[in-house]
Amino acid sequence: MTGERTQKNPGALSSLQIWLIAARPRTLPAAVAPVLVGTALAWTVGPLDWIAFVAAALGALFIQVGTNLSNDYSDARRGADTEERLGPVRVTAGGLVPPKQVLFATYASFAAAVLCGVYLIIVAGPVLLLIGAASILAGVLYTGGPRPYGYEGFGELFVFTFFGLVAVTGSYCVQRQALEWEAFVLAVPVGLLASAILVVNNVRDLETDRRAGKRTLAVRLGRTQTRRLFASIVTIAYPAALLPSLLGSFNAWPALILLTIPIAAALIKTVSSHTDGPTLNSALARAGGLELAFCVLLTIGLLLN
Repeated sequence: MTGERTQKNPGALSSLQIWLIAARPRTLPAAVAPVLVGTALAWTVGPLDWIAFVAAALGALFIQVGTNLSNDYSDARRGADTEERLGPVRVTAGGLVPPKQVLFATYASFAAAVLCGVYLIIVAGPVLLLIGAASILAGVLYTGGPRPYGYEGFGELFVFTFFGLVAVTGSYCVQRQALEWEAFVLAVPVGLLASAILVVNNVRDLETDRRAGKRTLAVRLGRTQTRRLFASIVTIAYPAALLPSLLGSFNAWPALILLTIPIAAALIKTVSSHTDGPTLNSALARAGGLELAFCVLLTIGLLLN
């Protein structure tokens, strides 16, 4: 997500700026971070296939961008993105890009992800084809299709599954062609922090989503309970990430993630005490930064084993 809704004059934006808005660059750490963790975990076992790493990272980025574009297109069609939104402008609903162009860009992004996946399928087998297909389908059905699950409160579960469990274990699998329990355990904190980004987004948009009939988890739980959920999932990420070290699989270096606790604490405080769009837009960017910093430090900790 980009900053607050300040794009009042679409004519002042270049084509590149408009497409950057559509791609939502501040959500992209959620795509790259799990690939870093899964690959670093594979490093602790043996040498890496660097082509597979690059293909996995690019594929994840293209799936994320495709999902964002699909969301932009589908929300506009369903009338969920209105001028009342506290978040940044959406290019389809805001009239910055014709819907057909957004849809074409969605298909192009997913097609690029498929091309990245070709090498991964060759290396790791058809299981990667299933993972890639499921990821793309889940991205489209998040706000598209006859019954988008993002409108029914399952968005956070989708993010936890595909940007945590699937992405970390899949990145490990393409390197080792096998899975270890540590991959599943480390996928949990990554998925939790990715889900936290969406929780902030849905807390910000709670009232407008409710009026639009979009029953996100925040709408279902209410603001107070959603804030508590946010604090809980961010907090749980820390002991979950340290569990393999505590059980003897790694040394103490993964504890570098504890350096991000001040960022997490400040973020929890902000989300728990603010409702205005600019502050929560900033919190959204900081939530993405928290996940990236957490995963980079965890990656470094794993590489130092």
